Amino acid sequence: MRFAHIYDLAKRVKSNIQRVIVGKEDIIDLLLVALISSGHVLLEDVPGMGKTLLAKCLAKSLDCTFKRVQFTPDLLPSDLSGINYFNQKIGEFEFRPGPIFTNILLADEINRATPRTQSSLLECMEERQVTIDGETMKLQQPFMVIATQNPIEIQGTFPLPEAQLDRFLLKVQMGYPSSSEGIEILKRFKERNPFDEISPVVSREEIIAAQRDYVNVFVSDDILRYIVNIVEMTRKHNDVHLGVSPRGSQALLRASQVYAILQGRDYVIPDDVKAMAKPVLRHRMILRNVMAAKGGQQDEIIDQILRQVPVPTEERLWEREG
Repeated sequence: MRFAHIYDLAKRVKSNIQRVIVGKEDIIDLLLVALISSGHVLLEDVPGMGKTLLAKCLAKSLDCTFKRVQFTPDLLPSDLSGINYFNQKIGEFEFRPGPIFTNILLADEINRATPRTQSSLLECMEERQVTIDGETMKLQQPFMVIATQNPIEIQGTFPLPEAQLDRFLLKVQMGYPSSSEGIEILKRFKERNPFDEISPVVSREEIIAAQRDYVNVFVSDDILRYIVNIVEMTRKHNDVHLGVSPRGSQALLRASQVYAILQGRDYVIPDDVKAMAKPVLRHRMILRNVMAAKGGQQDEIIDQILRQVPVPTEERLWEREG
């Protein structure tokens, strides 16, 4: 396969994570999709589902720098970005970088920080840079934000604004384990924590190469039209107040390209788009009914749209560029 190096990278990371995490293969695949496509992930579920552990396992599987920030109401933007402070020993101002200067940033319980602090992530997530005191500094590649939040707790939380949500490539919901997975979790963690035994299996250079090469996955005009039709349908749905933006359609394309590689292909088919539709689009729609939005009706609307939009039947996948 043309993208065998990316497929192998994903396989190594996934196997390493599965030494700790029981099940959740589809969730791990979504994290890999975000990593390879230079995207960010919002992990949302009730406490105790392994959100933070999963993020830490991914970070520990990569030979990259990792920082974790516990978001709280008193966290300031400068606590993330860093500050210029006066060094009395040398009589000059020096820059003390914050945790945002890393490869993998875990923003734990992101909705506990104030909107002011949340907004400090907008520039770095979209443009991979930080502006401090008028000076713009580039962030090191790769740069990925993995944020967690609890969807049911509202005391002391600040819901993420639409502009912030739109910066996340994927919104992922963990879900409860099955009975057999629950038993395996108890067995695996009964005597030791397997997290302590895993080590990096992928280099920083390999990740950068994968992020550069995945864009060459072939996408036919029929698939591009299919993606646009899905996105446009979100803007016309009766229950949707504000549909998905062009950034959302680009995100769906990028995610579908990487997902195709994970399935062992170097071209995108409609099933790849369908598989990525919910995690890519569910957080980019504003529903007319606020209570329906809290109840997760976005997924139902996406299912309706996928049933309504005609699926390409003749993709001419053999007519590749070059």
